[in-house]
Amino acid sequence: MRQAYYNGIIHTGKSTIEHSAVLVDGYDVLDIVPENAIPEGFQQIDVQGNHIAPGLIDLQIYGGNGKLFSLYPDVSSLVATEQYCKAGGALYFQPTVATHEPALMKRALEAYRQYRDAGGRAALGVHWEGPFLHPQKRGAHVEKYIRRLQIAEAHELVSYQDALRMITLAPECCDQQAVQILLRAGIRVSVGHSNATYQQAMQAFSETGIRLATHLFNAMSPLQTREPGLVGAIFEHPAVYASIIADGIHVHPACIRISKALMGERLFLITDAVEENTAGTYVYLRQQDRYVNQEGVLAGSTLTMLKAVANCVQLMDMALDEALRMASWYPAKAMGLDHQIGLLEAGYRSGLIVFDERFQLLYRSV
Repeated sequence: MRQAYYNGIIHTGKSTIEHSAVLVDGYDVLDIVPENAIPEGFQQIDVQGNHIAPGLIDLQIYGGNGKLFSLYPDVSSLVATEQYCKAGGALYFQPTVATHEPALMKRALEAYRQYRDAGGRAALGVHWEGPFLHPQKRGAHVEKYIRRLQIAEAHELVSYQDALRMITLAPECCDQQAVQILLRAGIRVSVGHSNATYQQAMQAFSETGIRLATHLFNAMSPLQTREPGLVGAIFEHPAVYASIIADGIHVHPACIRISKALMGERLFLITDAVEENTAGTYVYLRQQDRYVNQEGVLAGSTLTMLKAVANCVQLMDMALDEALRMASWYPAKAMGLDHQIGLLEAGYRSGLIVFDERFQLLYRSV
């Protein structure tokens, strides 16, 4: 449906505009025009002075609306997760599967293919978080399924390159040539759940070619006086993007402010959200504003992307425009999709959202 959203504060991702209307047709951004020049044939929506922004992008979420895709990977779980994401402002998402037996992780890829072939557009592809992790940094991941990435398996995974968008791995636990096979196939590789030294991490970035890191600070070797670790390498390498969980629990707000000052547009937001699950390989128990496993280990958030933006503004004293970019344009850049999504510009397929001063979602174009 062709719609014109007007009488709002328009955050394009590059500038802030007023007295204009955003013309969209579902995901497709058609134009931004003066309010008095809205063409005929558009449903006009007066947003009453509220905020208009590109659809947000969540690159790490395990499930939603009562369905845990990470453990029960089927099309219905994907659709439920899409609904959760959209209700929280994310019009695009990357369904994520935690370390598990190979058959289940591959079922997630087949489920994505079925979803896509049935017309699903919101899911960008599957994110495997694991199983190629460092056991000492496994967090809530199940140790018995953790293994080393070998060349033969990397070649096998290339056959899923249409569905497998990203893999989080520990580079010190993987064959470097195997990682490069994935990268050459267009599969994004992200460093995470890693105990890499600073030297190992810089080698992974500068020589192997990895350009992403998963949930900065969490489950990675820290920055210390005599060993800068993975965190130090992420800060220093100018081409590496990192996700961060801005729920005020996974990472202290001051650490997010410091990281933002050091990294600029290389830092972007994710939810790391899960759903409650009381049986099976992964148990997620909700404790107010977080999820823990049966041992009490922090296992996921209750965030939406719009709530993460709100936290950046309210807890980290960030400008709204920049917080929105961290949830839209910057994750698009990290994935090489910034020519397609993440901005409100003619020709983009970002969709749009409208929210109020309390960060409540009012409208979305899809």
